Amino acid sequence: MSADLVRPADALWWQVFPLGFTGTEPTLTPTLTHRLPHVTAWLDYLVETGCNGLALGPVFAASTHGYDTVDHLRIDPRLGDRADFDALIATAHHRGVRVLLDGVFNHVGEQHPLFRAVLTAGPEHPDNALFRIDWSGDRPTWDCFEGHRHLVTLNHSSARVVDWVAEVMIHWLDAGADGWRLDAAYAVPTEFWAQVTARVRARHPDAYLLGEVIHGDYTGFVADSGVDTVTQYELWKAVWSSIIDHNWHELVWTLGRHDEFGAGFRPWTFIGNHDVTRIVTQVGGPRTAGHALVLLTTLRGTPAVYYGDEQAMPGLKEERAGGDDAIRPAYPPSPAEIPAEGMAPGGAALRRLHQLLLGLRHRHPWLADASTQVLRVSGELLVYRQHGAEGQTMTVALNLGEAETVPMGAGEVLAVSAPDESPGHGDPAAVALHDGEATVPARGWLIAH
Repeated sequence: MSADLVRPADALWWQVFPLGFTGTEPTLTPTLTHRLPHVTAWLDYLVETGCNGLALGPVFAASTHGYDTVDHLRIDPRLGDRADFDALIATAHHRGVRVLLDGVFNHVGEQHPLFRAVLTAGPEHPDNALFRIDWSGDRPTWDCFEGHRHLVTLNHSSARVVDWVAEVMIHWLDAGADGWRLDAAYAVPTEFWAQVTARVRARHPDAYLLGEVIHGDYTGFVADSGVDTVTQYELWKAVWSSIIDHNWHELVWTLGRHDEFGAGFRPWTFIGNHDVTRIVTQVGGPRTAGHALVLLTTLRGTPAVYYGDEQAMPGLKEERAGGDDAIRPAYPPSPAEIPAEGMAPGGAALRRLHQLLLGLRHRHPWLADASTQVLRVSGELLVYRQHGAEGQTMTVALNLGEAETVPMGAGEVLAVSAPDESPGHGDPAAVALHDGEATVPARGWLIAH
C-alpha cells in the first residue's frame, strides 16, 4: 500500500456498487464496455464530500449481480478491462484515496467454468474437491449459499481452496488495491480465513481486511479469523430502529456493546449499504437521516457512506427477484450533471451536511477510538459525551421531539441542525451556551466541544 496515504482503518469511505452505479446490463455480456472510468470521474466528488476511501462492490466477471463470480482474475466486461482498473487505482491514489475490493469467496456462480467442468466430468474430476457436491443421487446436488442454487459454496476444508482464495487476494493487492471486503465472511469457517489471511499478510502485511458479519461474536470472529474488522450491523440496526420508534434506549444498550467491541478492534460502521433499505426511506426523511449521520460521524469506528445516501436518495430493499435494484441505482456520468437541488428532495442540503460532519470527523480523528458516556436519555432525547484517550471530549445531543434545553458542558458549539425542518445545518454561532446548557432544535441535534 502507498505510504503517503492515510491508513485504511483511519479513512472515511464512500461505498459504490459499480454494476448499478454505472448502469450496466443485468447479465454478463461478451461486449467490452469501458464503464469503470465512470467511477473514476467521481473521485473528486468523493473527496469534496469528505471521504478518502472508495469501497467498491464486485468488479470481477459475474453472471448477473456480481456476487455470482465466474472469473476472479478478470474485470467484468460490463465494467471494462484491466487497463480501466489500473487507471482507477492510480487516479484514486493520486488523490489520496484508498481502494477496497469486494471478494466473494464463500461461493461462486453456477456458471463458473471449474464448476461446469466438474458437473460434466463427474466426481473423478480433479477439481471436484473445490466444491461440496453430493453425487449419491440420480443427479448431483451441491451446497449453496442460503438456498440460492446458482451460488455454489466452495469447499473451505480443501487446501486447494485456501490456495485459490489467497492467490486471488494477493493478485489484486499486487495490482494496487488496498484491501478487501470479504463477502458473507460469516458463512465461512474462521479456520479457513485464518489460513488465508496469514498467507495474504505474509505478502501484504498492511492489507486492510473487512469481514461481512451480520450477527454473532464479532470480537471472537476478528480474533480467530485474522481480519482487521467486521461490519457493525448491531449499531446500524439500533440507529434506525431507535429513530423510527422514538426510543433512544435501544441505541444506548447497543452503545455499550459498541464500546466493548472497540476494545478489541475498530468496527466498520455504516447507516446504509448495498444490501439494506436506504436510510432516508428507513427513518422517514432526510431531516432524521441527519440524526443517523451525526451518530455515524461522532461514534467510534471506521465510517462508510453508501453512495446516494449523501444525496438523500430513497430506496426500499425488497425480498424478491430484482429487490435490490432500487438501492443500487445509476449515477450520472459526472458530478457536473447533478441538479442544483440535488439528486432527490433535500439532496443538496444533506450533502452539505455530510461535508460538514465528515469535515468535523477529519478535524477530530480521536473519535475513531472514543468511548461513549451517556449523559441523558429518554424516548426522544439522547445526550452523550465522547471521550478520547488523551482527554479530548465532544458532547452530542439528538432530539426527536420539541426544542429542549440540555447540558452540553463548557466550550463551544461546533455544529447544529437547521432551525426549520430541512435536513441541513444551522449557524453554531446562533446557539448560546448558558451555564453549560444549550437548546437543541425541535427534531434536531447539537454538537459541542
